[in-house]
Amino acid sequence: MPADALPLALIDAALRGAALALLALLGARLLHARPDLAAARAAALLCLGLGVQLISSTPLFEAEVSLRWQAPLIAVSVGNAVLFWVFVQTLFNDEFRLRPLHVLLWCGAAGVSLLNCLLAANGAASPLLPYTHGLQRAMPLVFTALSAAAAAAHWRGDLVERRRRLRVFVVVAGGLYALTMLALRLASPQGRLSGAAALLDAAWLLLILAALASALLGLRPLELLPLPAAPPGGPPDPAAAPAEVAEVAEVDAAERAQALALQARVRAERLYQAEDLSLASLATRLGLPEYRLRRLINQQLGHRNFNAFVNGLRLEAASAALADPACREQPVLSIALEAGFQSIGPFNRAFKAATGLTPSEFRRQRLAALR
Repeated sequence: MPADALPLALIDAALRGAALALLALLGARLLHARPDLAAARAAALLCLGLGVQLISSTPLFEAEVSLRWQAPLIAVSVGNAVLFWVFVQTLFNDEFRLRPLHVLLWCGAAGVSLLNCLLAANGAASPLLPYTHGLQRAMPLVFTALSAAAAAAHWRGDLVERRRRLRVFVVVAGGLYALTMLALRLASPQGRLSGAAALLDAAWLLLILAALASALLGLRPLELLPLPAAPPGGPPDPAAAPAEVAEVAEVDAAERAQALALQARVRAERLYQAEDLSLASLATRLGLPEYRLRRLINQQLGHRNFNAFVNGLRLEAASAALADPACREQPVLSIALEAGFQSIGPFNRAFKAATGLTPSEFRRQRLAALR
């Protein structure tokens, strides 16, 4: 290594070491908090994949290690685009579920990259190589776009304020990082980053990880994950001064009463039946600022997104109708539409998820109990 390149290499190594430490901390902390949670598992896998990427993208590693040995690490690095997309969905979509398709997508992305590396290492002139190379280069673009779309989806209906801000950060910082690194590699000889570009890669990723660590491991590290909320009106912080405790309790009691009152009004006026009901339209109807309504529904009623709040009221109304002998002859579809659902499919899925029974099974059980 030339003497003038040594300072740059040392800085690069320090940045990568710090990033690896943050990745280990993030992955271990989230897995320890909720190992059964999809978001925590996806985050841990992404941390592992990014750790592999940090090591394999070191300029010295790329220059000195044969492509045949680099191939598995490059495959994992390409698969990180899929992992990032899955992580974004688990973090921002409370209804997202991991499926075998997501594993197949990762295997496909890693497999294409592995094939390209092995063909290049063997000097094979396969007619498929231009197409598989093009596919490998397109995958980061496609999954970056999908990740941005997933982070932006339902942004207005997200009731967790810190998570709303994190959506913007993920779309901007994550998207720019992926696109910039892809452009630098496409413009570099043999796809290898120069010393300065590799330093930018490590520094940018470290800044993103530091911001994520601050959001996920802060004073309330699990607020962003779908964990059960603490019951309203719980015991105050024993370290707080008595006057502060009394003031906080008074504010909490007032907000709790206001939240219950607005919920009762939505229920009594059947506002949940509106086809185009949104947080903004409901705030206008109730005469509240949107941020205020968001906080009341999230912190006092325990809902993490607006759709969960509305669907809860719709399912409550549908359950009452299904258990009512006077509605015995009313079709399930009619009950679902009156409650505010747009079709029978989403209603059946939501009802089964909430009660463990189909609407018809629920009706039979409730009506049989009244005999």
